[in-house]
Amino acid sequence: MIDTHCHLTFDNFRGRVDEILAGAEAVGVTGAITVSTTSESAVRCLAMANERKAVWCTSGVHPLHSHEGPHDWDVIRKVAASPRCVAWGELGLDNHYDEPPKDIQLKALHTQLELIAGAGEINKPVVLHCREAFGELIPLLKGSGIDPARFVFHCFTGSPDDMRALLDLGAMVSITGIVTYRNAKSIQDAVKLAPLERIMVETDAPFLAPEPHRREWPNEPKWSRVTAGFLAELRGEPWDVFHNAINRNTERFYGIPNVT
Repeated sequence: MIDTHCHLTFDNFRGRVDEILAGAEAVGVTGAITVSTTSESAVRCLAMANERKAVWCTSGVHPLHSHEGPHDWDVIRKVAASPRCVAWGELGLDNHYDEPPKDIQLKALHTQLELIAGAGEINKPVVLHCREAFGELIPLLKGSGIDPARFVFHCFTGSPDDMRALLDLGAMVSITGIVTYRNAKSIQDAVKLAPLERIMVETDAPFLAPEPHRREWPNEPKWSRVTAGFLAELRGEPWDVFHNAINRNTERFYGIPNVT
């Protein structure tokens, strides 16, 4: 399997990326998608992906970094066009924090949705950040003109009703180590609702290490295997069935071959 969402260009991993990838491969996590948060980070993510065959990248502006402009949208598009870039994003809305202001988040979101909708041949999936914003974000996605099957709601932290809403939209969902926490019953209940063909697994490293590694910092791609094992047990699915399914989903959605 691969870690479908992490941030290997963050300072937490400076000088250690090859060591971290080797540790992941040792437990069967054979690659990772390093995710962009600004136009500047998109360039660094692409450079990392170009240098390592086990790393792919995305291109986009995170809502919590939307105030760090000016963003170079030409760079975002150029990175997205690379064969080593497998998705746009992450982009979306975050209502958990007061900053950045909503108008700045919305401006970055609308600009990116318009860019993606008009990108023509760059027909890649879209990684969504949605925290406490399902009711606001989903109508905007419906009005974007983008095929809902191209969306994945990463780091799902919503309720069963939120899960139903994103599934009704037609999107994928990606699960982090949060699902392993004792206080995450609502998320666990929601995850049981998702069809097997709509699920992927990630770390969001350096954040959100799963139990029993929750207090270890930083989280690493290798622990996506821990979350995947927990999910298979939670859902009552044999490991081989769940494992094969998430690999098929990753290959179909991101176009990344040979992840099994």
